[in-house]
Amino acid sequence: MMCRVYGVSRDGYYSWKRRGKCQRRYEDEWLSDEISHVYESSGKLYGSPKVHESLKRKGIYTGQKRIARIMRENGQKARVAKVYKRDPGRKAHFTSIPNRQLQSKVDDCNQVWVGDLTYLKVGRENRYLAVVMDKHSRRVVGWSYGRKKNTELTLSAFRQAVRNRDISEGLVFHSDRGAEYAAFTYQEKLVKYGVIQSMNRPGKMNDNAVMESFFHSLKAERIHDQVFRSDSDLRGAISGYVHFYNQSRLHSSLGYMSPVEFEVN
Repeated sequence: MMCRVYGVSRDGYYSWKRRGKCQRRYEDEWLSDEISHVYESSGKLYGSPKVHESLKRKGIYTGQKRIARIMRENGQKARVAKVYKRDPGRKAHFTSIPNRQLQSKVDDCNQVWVGDLTYLKVGRENRYLAVVMDKHSRRVVGWSYGRKKNTELTLSAFRQAVRNRDISEGLVFHSDRGAEYAAFTYQEKLVKYGVIQSMNRPGKMNDNAVMESFFHSLKAERIHDQVFRSDSDLRGAISGYVHFYNQSRLHSSLGYMSPVEFEVN
């Protein structure tokens, strides 16, 4: 009856059963196990491009479309999320500081740093994260977490970055035009270290796209759909993600290397 429903002859059906699985199907099953191992090892974060690159590093060469198909069949997909950046109370642009990173040549580390802050949640309460990143290698070199969105938070992240890196006079530090970066105390700290301040052009949020990309990755890959009940839980999640992001996460913009690997090479 089922053969009639599907328009298949009885002889054709039993012939197909006798043949069993084709060689390609056996290969797909083996490849599925390898893909699952990479996918699980990434914390279920990687999509097919990064899985493809990871398999190449293991000496497994196959097409990215084939990997994407197998991942779809297994319900495996990269985590994504919309990122909303809350920025209440901003009233004025600080137009005296230009976007100097646009003219800065970036072919090595510690030439241009970028910084920004975003908000996260502990229960229903806001918490804030300030980050400093090396634009060349995309490595997070400093970060600070706190209950208040203020200059002390952004300064704390910058001070940690200075402790972690050997900087020389002429380093450009770029951020948006938030009051936390335009404050005189922040500007004085940059001058003390011989750092040149740079800010987004008014109305040009994409001027700091590198930092926006990091916050998107953090929220999509580690924060989204998670409920944090304490500061220690959220701080631990951030710390773990920063370590993963610097040491292990493959970046397409870095030739599918991690920031630490990129700096070594």
